[in-house]
Amino acid sequence: DSRGPSPAAGPQKEVIPGVDVVVAEGDRVECGPFKAEVLEVGGHTDGHIAYFFPEVPMVLAGDCLFTMGCGRVFTGDFPRMQRSLQKLRELPDETVVYSAHEYTESNAKFAMQVEPKNAELQERVAEVERLRTAGLPTVPTLLAHERATNPMLRWDAPAVQAATGQREPAQVFTAVRKWKDTGKAPSTAAKL
Repeated sequence: DSRGPSPAAGPQKEVIPGVDVVVAEGDRVECGPFKAEVLEVGGHTDGHIAYFFPEVPMVLAGDCLFTMGCGRVFTGDFPRMQRSLQKLRELPDETVVYSAHEYTESNAKFAMQVEPKNAELQERVAEVERLRTAGLPTVPTLLAHERATNPMLRWDAPAVQAATGQREPAQVFTAVRKWKDTGKAPSTAAKL
């Protein structure tokens, strides 16, 4: 059976090989001495989840949130992905963010296209270059850094709104994510 040793316990949004316990928003799980809260962060995929460990604080964000980026929208949709990122953005500043992949260098280059005058972003890009040149990782990151420099979380920043020609959070996010996907900047002909 491709679903694992026995049918998964609980409702399942996606068939994921090997799943034996299905979790949902608000569930609590134990990982060694730590307790995590399950956050549904669909958008990348319909059933995507993250684990938030409030005592640390730390989030295992999977493919929802990356350092200076986010996952592509595959089986979810753009408004849902924006709402999921909003949920992560609301965690405490000191939350340590672990993503599933390190795409930081390409994300940093893209972030500079969106917000080239962001001084915190400029500093962060220099730090990323230093770390990667030394062969060091850029994951994990801190949520406070992401709020200040990640264009996928900055739908309310005037510079990002201007770059997209949009104001509504889901529309700003969608424009930024599609820009990253296609390499084509949005037309900013729309009046803010």
